[in-house]
Amino acid sequence: MFQFEKLVVWQRAIEYVDLIYTISEAFPSRENFGLVRQIQRAAVAVPSNVAEGNSRNSDADFARFVEISYGSLMETVTQLHIARRRNYCSEEHFQQALTLADEVARMLSGLRTSLVGRR
Repeated sequence: MFQFEKLVVWQRAIEYVDLIYTISEAFPSRENFGLVRQIQRAAVAVPSNVAEGNSRNSDADFARFVEISYGSLMETVTQLHIARRRNYCSEEHFQQALTLADEVARMLSGLRTSLVGRR
């Protein structure tokens, strides 16, 4: 097991990716090269940047990757709002994703604060 796989924030972010894929796979096919690709790419970036940052040799580098991860998460939240407004996803899926995104966001913020505090 890699070190980053032990991080709860990475584990929850992986669950978020799974949920985003489930939701976005139900979008209309005309969105396959638009919103579907964009939201999936941004979702995948969340745990990916946590993993990459964890592999760096400094807390400052790790904190920077956590910030990038947070930005990608906020990108997916915006895209979820767009999808909901277009009726591409149910209110239930929308709320489920927002709840998990909020949890991951809080964890990322806490991790960043912890890393910055160790400098």
